[in-house]
Amino acid sequence: MKRFLLSAVFLAAHPAFADQPVEITFAAELGGQPFSCLETYDGIGAGTAPVQVLDYRMFVSEPALITTDGTAVPIALEQDGAWQVENVALLDFENATGSCTNGTGATNMTLRGTVPDGEYTGLSFAIGVPFDWNHGDPTVAPSPLNLTAMFWNWRAGYKFIKFETSPVAGDGMNKASAAHSEGDGHGHGDNASSGWFLHLGSTMCAAPSRTEAPSEACANPNVMQVAFDAFDPASHVVVVDPAPVIADADLATNTPETSPGCMSFPNDSDCNTVLPRLGLDFNAFGAEDQLLVSKR
Repeated sequence: MKRFLLSAVFLAAHPAFADQPVEITFAAELGGQPFSCLETYDGIGAGTAPVQVLDYRMFVSEPALITTDGTAVPIALEQDGAWQVENVALLDFENATGSCTNGTGATNMTLRGTVPDGEYTGLSFAIGVPFDWNHGDPTVAPSPLNLTAMFWNWRAGYKFIKFETSPVAGDGMNKASAAHSEGDGHGHGDNASSGWFLHLGSTMCAAPSRTEAPSEACANPNVMQVAFDAFDPASHVVVVDPAPVIADADLATNTPETSPGCMSFPNDSDCNTVLPRLGLDFNAFGAEDQLLVSKR
């Protein structure tokens, strides 16, 4: 008891050693409009068909606040037993209503944790799952890494971004069944009858089989790095909007003999205009400025 009281007095007298709570708020949009599973969206992608969204989730990791001298100070995430574990968090923008029937009812749009007391001017984080967590068994992993809907297989790991759409037919119903088979863990298909999906994850991961984890880093880790030099958690919001990323993709068509949409594989030409706009190199296409995440 005496030690506790001394610690409390010491922290009160030395606030630089105390922690301060921080909450980072995210907002999901599509084409500049607030996202909803109940909405139909026009003008998304290069085609003319309106689309509905079937799923919209992503993993973020290693969040940090940036000090005035440019030092990244990790945010110690709250270990809430649901959305955050160690330095990984799941953002879930769908709520299992409307076209998102294969999702979950609960949503999560914040990162919550603490940083040492100090002055901070910026924010950084990764979109992806760190290698040590990425290639385990989701059936025994802690939440949210136990969500098998966000998992491919041990060799490739998790879907860092899961954004799925379906073109809308004349009767106002989407053409894709939200329940779709993914065969080898990444999906198969040669037309848009099963929708157009953006699944970002690690590829070219050397392992003896799909049920064994790689021992070395994947050739294409595909982890996105995001940083804002000027960011105030009290007044700024991180906006996620896939529309600029998929602006040149026709969401009603798909390259024959490839998975539906862009699944991150090097032989998938539907990724040619997509992954570079996530700030990632893809085959002969160099990384561009990432267009998925902004702030307001």
